[in-house]
Amino acid sequence: MLGSEEARLRVGFVGLGTMGGPMCRRLVAAGYSVIAFDLSEEALSVAVEAGAEAGKSARQCAKDADFMLTSLPAPHHVELVMAGPDGALAAMKPGAVWVDLTTNRRELVLELAAAAPEGVSVVDAPVTGAVDGARQGQLTVFAGGDPEPVAAARELLGHLGNVLECGPLGTGNVVKLVTNQLWFVAAAALGEGLAVGVANNVDLRTLWEAICDSVGDSFVARHDAPSIFAGHYDPSFPLGLCLKDLGLIEELEAGVNAELPMTAAARSAFERAAQRYGVDAAELCVARRIADDAGVCLQLDGDWTPHWEA
Repeated sequence: MLGSEEARLRVGFVGLGTMGGPMCRRLVAAGYSVIAFDLSEEALSVAVEAGAEAGKSARQCAKDADFMLTSLPAPHHVELVMAGPDGALAAMKPGAVWVDLTTNRRELVLELAAAAPEGVSVVDAPVTGAVDGARQGQLTVFAGGDPEPVAAARELLGHLGNVLECGPLGTGNVVKLVTNQLWFVAAAALGEGLAVGVANNVDLRTLWEAICDSVGDSFVARHDAPSIFAGHYDPSFPLGLCLKDLGLIEELEAGVNAELPMTAAARSAFERAAQRYGVDAAELCVARRIADDAGVCLQLDGDWTPHWEA
């Protein structure tokens, strides 16, 4: 728990969804005074039951906060909440730090930081590690910003997981998007590999064990394959958000003077899955589409506890 000085810090938290909800609750459990807001009354009630104060708006959460945290689905949500004279950023007090946990557009973060009130600092700090990481405080937090506000936010963010300092403001999002870029490639490739093995009469469990004990091993193989085996394909992150991140990655690709065929292939694979099953379908439907087209079954009996319940 916190010392008396840290416990007096006031934290505003806006966005209590799949990732934001458990992150907010971890800060409450750590002893911070948290005022939270979400458009979902149900999500807000869960935070209040955990010990957070219910805010009436994002602006109210920001007004007296020493740290204002946002965890929102997409850049346009951040802009709606934070931008403009009536936005939450304009309400922040001098000396406060806005920490954006959203996987965001770098240029938007820089634009909002330039419009911040005098004395208000900005840190972009998108996270990775899925819902189980958020629940257990085992995320990786990619922090970008000036050294002073990053250092000020480090203890707070440490309750969410490991804080990796990435460089100047905006680099947190670049690093996060690169890690997602590699995840998208790996997820599509895993579906293809499983389909090739099963179509050629290899037992699915044997194949998975071989992948995890070989050069084919990956976070995707260990953490995400069970969602394929269970047949729910991980609804905690929909294909629409995958496409959002792939679009942000495409913007970053403009600065690379080379073709990126692996990333292009992964983008195509996720677009095809979304066309087939809809943007609200689970992220690993990228593997389901391959299995369905190949006529192979990738379901496997087992105690596949959903990672958001772990």
